[in-house]
Amino acid sequence: MNFLILTHGAGSNRNAPLLVEVANAFAAAGTEVLRYDLPFRQERPHGPPRPGDAARDREGLREQIAQARDKKPDHIWLGGHSYGGRQASMLAAETADLVDALLLLSYPLHPPSKPQQLRTAHFPQWKTPALFVHGSRDPFGSIEEMKNALDLIPAATRLLEVAGAGHDLGRKHAELTARIVEAFAQL
Repeated sequence: MNFLILTHGAGSNRNAPLLVEVANAFAAAGTEVLRYDLPFRQERPHGPPRPGDAARDREGLREQIAQARDKKPDHIWLGGHSYGGRQASMLAAETADLVDALLLLSYPLHPPSKPQQLRTAHFPQWKTPALFVHGSRDPFGSIEEMKNALDLIPAATRLLEVAGAGHDLGRKHAELTARIVEAFAQL
């Protein structure tokens, strides 16, 4: 049995349509999936995380991983959309071997229109294999910027490009989720 913990972006929650569809696709492939609301969202139903929330959000993910370990799965995978994926990647970079692989949906490489403010400081410490799923029209980073950033990560990475999609990865999630599960299996 494999176990996937999925979390949401800054403006969303665990019931985001993309997360629901990704979770359903992995569950159909035999993976147990937990869609998790980060601590900032558990406290406030609306609004983005505050600067001080990130460390607590990572600690919440760490606690979910510990609970997943109690189920004795063959593999534990961690993933998220945007902010949630960034927190997952930072946690994995902080603690090698915490999880077996990462699934990062629309990693927020930089704020829109601010490509000089890269969110890659933790990339050189990153040892966990990861699949990045990224839209070609994502304002948080172009495909070319993503490819350049992935060169900073010493772990195995794959980039699944979603043509024409923005940060939400488009509206055809059912078609996309099959591609995600297939690409993730090839990590």
